[in-house]
Amino acid sequence: MISEEQATRRRGRNAIGLMLRAGRTVAGYVNAVLGGRDYARYVEHLRRKHPGCPIPTERDYWRERYAAADRNPATRCC
Repeated sequence: MISEEQATRRRGRNAIGLMLRAGRTVAGYVNAVLGGRDYARYVEHLRRKHPGCPIPTERDYWRERYAAADRNPATRCC
């Protein structure tokens, strides 16, 4: 049998663990919504489907992506 103090500590650790998991989940969602993995997925696509093509730097990728969005504003909501 565990003491009341040990039970309180265990509940505290469980609550902290739950908050950390929730924080990681929210951070992962926000990262996905903002396109955090888009460059990595694009590089994977290029390597798989177009092995001879040069891979742009991440900076060049985002520059072209934003330029394409500016050229074609009909594809976004705002």
